[in-house]
This record gives sequence, C-alpha cells and structure tokens, in this order.
Amino acid sequence: MKKKISLMVIIALIAFSFSSMAQRVDRTNFKAGIHFGVPFGDISEISNFELGLDLGYHWGVSELVDVGLSTGFMNAFVNNDTVDFGSFVIEGDFPNIQYVPAAVAVRLYPTYDFKLGADVGYAVGVNEGNTGGFYVRPQIGVNVSDNTEINISYVKISDDYDYSMAALGILFLF
Repeated sequence: MKKKISLMVIIALIAFSFSSMAQRVDRTNFKAGIHFGVPFGDISEISNFELGLDLGYHWGVSELVDVGLSTGFMNAFVNNDTVDFGSFVIEGDFPNIQYVPAAVAVRLYPTYDFKLGADVGYAVGVNEGNTGGFYVRPQIGVNVSDNTEINISYVKISDDYDYSMAALGILFLF
C-alpha cells in the first residue's frame, strides 16, 4: 500500500512540474524604441514637445511579472527665447532640456498582450545647468505583434522645476 501511495505522489509531482513548465512564458528580452511627449507643468511654458529614445532589458520573473533596467534619452525642444514667469521675464538663448534616465523597471501582465508598469530611478541632466532629479514613469502597454509594443506613459522628473509630460511610444522587442 505504501509503495502505491509513494508511486502516486511521485507521478503527481512529475505531472505538476511538467504542467508548470508548460505554462511558463519567458518574456526576457531587449527593448528599443522611441516616444513623443507633450509637456505639462513648468516645462510647458518653454516647450511644446519632447522626443525620446527608450532602451531596456527585462527578465521574466514569472508569468505575471517582469523586472529590468531601463535608460534612454529625452529631449524637450525649447520653443522660444523668452520665458515669462508673470512679472518676471527672462530673455536669452535657451538650450533644449535633456535627460538620460537610469531606472529599474517593473511590468505586470494581467494578460499576455496587456501590461502595466513603471520605471523608477534617477534622470541625469545633460545640458548645461540641468542638475537632474528623481525619475518616475508609470506606463500602460499593448503588444500589437510578437515583437512590437505601443505604450502610453506619464514622465515626472523632480528637478529645480516641474518636468512632467504625457508620452506615446513604440517599442521593438529583440
């Protein structure tokens, strides 16, 4: 009797391990893409649009969770040489506002093609006088094919001013 129970337990464990391996979805991949952003907050006073490059590497931790690293380049194009802060006006030649983010990324997958997540880290200021700051970017994404994702995100950088924007991006998975 003990031999039959032991054999049944071993068969059950083997069957369970094969079924769990068959369900595992490995989403480990490199991602590269671009995004277009519309500034909000203080930065909207001097810029009408932003263009950026997104790079990242994600590891599939489970069926529902990916973690990874992300970076890229963001450039907010300055639209004029005069900045008006109410009674205080600054005139001059302003450089574009540029950042290179370095962040940890987390993605949750309620379904295989739909994802929620965020990148959290630090954005290094590239242009002169730009100190950089805390970087957070919550995202919602949809797979449109096996190797292409479209996402919307909100970018917030806590710098000496309010760098906030909504972005639409496309990523290619390798």
